[in-house]
Amino acid sequence: MADGNTKHWFSTGSGLIEFELTWDQANIGYHQGQCDSDIAELRKVPEIAEILGKIDKDTLRKELDEYGAWDEDELKDHDANLNRILWLACGYIVDQYLSEHEDD
Repeated sequence: MADGNTKHWFSTGSGLIEFELTWDQANIGYHQGQCDSDIAELRKVPEIAEILGKIDKDTLRKELDEYGAWDEDELKDHDANLNRILWLACGYIVDQYLSEHEDD
């Protein structure tokens, strides 16, 4: 299993948004069931809050629009978009690691 403190990289498809999370952080934010409260707690971590605070709202909205999961009205909410990108990053890191180590 991954070292919980090892950082893993996430990038949107265009590469305009990228950052790192630890394995433990990714697992907190992505799991079966509702993740909303866990994402809210992750956003309180100073390092994560700093990362998210640097993301341009228009860039984020455009990046999330590429996923096709949210409509134009939903994407107007920058705070919700920050939750979405953090959840997507957590999911990417967890899924990527598990797919690379499925035979371990």
